[in-house]
Amino acid sequence: MKKRLFKLVVHVPPSHADAVREAIATAGGGEVGEYKWCSFTTHGTGRFMPTENATPHIGTAGGGLETVEEESIEVSRIPIDRLKQVVDAMISAHPYEETDYQLTELFLIEDLV
Repeated sequence: MKKRLFKLVVHVPPSHADAVREAIATAGGGEVGEYKWCSFTTHGTGRFMPTENATPHIGTAGGGLETVEEESIEVSRIPIDRLKQVVDAMISAHPYEETDYQLTELFLIEDLV
């Protein structure tokens, strides 16, 4: 029977990246076979412009365009029955007022053949 598995990608400032990774792992994300706390990180640049109604972690409400260093954390093979708790934990640990993240459903080769 096909297992529904998902990949989570979230961008976070380096100052909070370890806390976000820990929250994801503690909630059951990042388990691959006999391994736990599995994730992959890349570094990049995020850009945003807070509106005057925003409460930004970085920058000023109604200010100009902000450019910030961020880490992109990827965690694969999250089972659907853990997905909500993993995403909720990630959002709770994330410092941004609006947490942008992506979820992608994965297909394992053994489920396709």
